[in-house]
Formats: sequence, structure tokens, C-alpha cells
Amino acid sequence: MNNRKPEDVFETAATCTVRLRLLTLIALTLFSAGSAAAQGAARTLVAVFAHADDEGAAAPILARYAREGVRVYLVIATDGAQGGAHTSIARGPELARVRSEEARCAADALGILAPILLGFPDAQLGNYMEDPTRLFQFTARLQGELQRLRPDALITWGPDGATGHPDHRLVSSVVTQLVRAGAPGAPERLFYVSLPVEGFRVMNPARGEPPFLIPLAKYFSTRVPFSTEDFDASRRSMACHKTQYSDDIVQRVSETMRDGLKGELPLAPLFTTARTTDLFR
Repeated sequence: MNNRKPEDVFETAATCTVRLRLLTLIALTLFSAGSAAAQGAARTLVAVFAHADDEGAAAPILARYAREGVRVYLVIATDGAQGGAHTSIARGPELARVRSEEARCAADALGILAPILLGFPDAQLGNYMEDPTRLFQFTARLQGELQRLRPDALITWGPDGATGHPDHRLVSSVVTQLVRAGAPGAPERLFYVSLPVEGFRVMNPARGEPPFLIPLAKYFSTRVPFSTEDFDASRRSMACHKTQYSDDIVQRVSETMRDGLKGELPLAPLFTTARTTDLFR
């Protein structure tokens, strides 16, 4: 026999309703918090280049994404010991040390994280006769860094190496190899950066435009906008590389690139030609 009073039934129903509403509120709160955390999670962009000062080709958007809260890393493959067009420092360990300081100065100017210097021999990355394992060592080391950093997007030189430099070409090849092989930590969002014709002309007036190095315009389907603030940061970062550029070159290159780029940096994605203005979408 049921001895429960009517008011007990109403009380139980009311209690269940309150509990249900409370559980729903908790679930919605947890879902909202999870969504906010997912949306607010910092993305990671990694730029991989052969030498300190190569990052200049992508510098405005490195500064832009860092300014927007993206974790931006710069990985430099070689020690830079063989390159110093505007310095009296002899090639070798001392030049390598100075160039590493210049790389840190440039990273600070861009607002990105401290550069990751792998220290492989400059201009000798693919010297098989000197060390048959060097390229394999570089591949393994770079893969380890990508697995540690877990980037959402990658930037490097195109297969042309921008200037045709063998180290540039090899870095591009190894980065592409890791992406195509699905190596742990290597995202499919890989973008190639190049140097525009105007850049070649102003940096090497006597040399002229190199043949068959600059990709056709149709391949630059990703065009990332940047602000005047970002471009100013890129100019300051270029000025850090005093062993590579005179003040006059920095001035002329900056003016030419500012006028030529018109506030957006063109990149060629590896896997898609869909037009976009963001490396992460």
C-alpha cells in the first residue's frame, strides 16, 4: 500500500527538476569551458631555414603571428660559419658565434621565441664525401625538434631554395620529406616562401634576376596580411644581421619590399591551391 502523501510526490518531482537543471548547468559550464580552452589554445608555427638571416623572407608574418599570441619558433640548420659578406671576422667558429648572436637579436626584434640552432656545417650540409651520414643526422635532428614542438604549420624555402643555395634546397627537401612521410610532429600545413624579383634586383644589382628560380604567381595561393608594425619589426630584425647586410642594404631592401609586398606575404602551400589568408585555416 502506498502511504506517500500528494505533497511528498510534488516535493520529489520538484527535487528531481532542480537536480536535473543543476546537472544541465554543470554540463553546459564544462562544455563551454572546454570549448573556450580549445579556442584559446595557442597555436604553434615553426619556420625552418638554413642560415641565420634566411628568416627575413617570412619575417613580417612571423612578427604578426607572434603578436597575435601564436608560439613562433625559428629553426636554423647550419652554424653560418662560412658566410659574412659585410664583416672582417674570418670564417670559422668566431663568425658562427657572432651569427648565433645575430639570430637571437633578430628573434627578439620579431617577438618570437629564441632560435633553435642545430649547428650543422655551413655550406656543407650535403657534403656526402666528408660525412655520408650528415644529411641523415640532420633529418633525424629536425624530426626530433618537430616532434617536440608539435607545430600546426610550417614555413621553409621552396625546392628552388629561393636563391638556389644548396643548403636552402636541402633544408626545403628534408622538411618536405618529413611532411610527406607523415613523420611525428610534422603537420600537413607546409608553406614555401620565396624572394620576389624586386628583392634580387636590389640586393644584387649587377647579378640580375636568376633564371627559373621564382615560381609562377599562380602557385602563391596563400597571401597572409601583415601590419606596418609587423613590417617595422622585420626591418629591425634584418638590421640585426650586421655580418650580412650593410645599413644601406637594409634601407634599400626594406623600402623595395614594403612597396612590392603591399601589406601581404605570398606563400605557396605544398598540398593545396585553395586561396587563403591564414596559415592555420
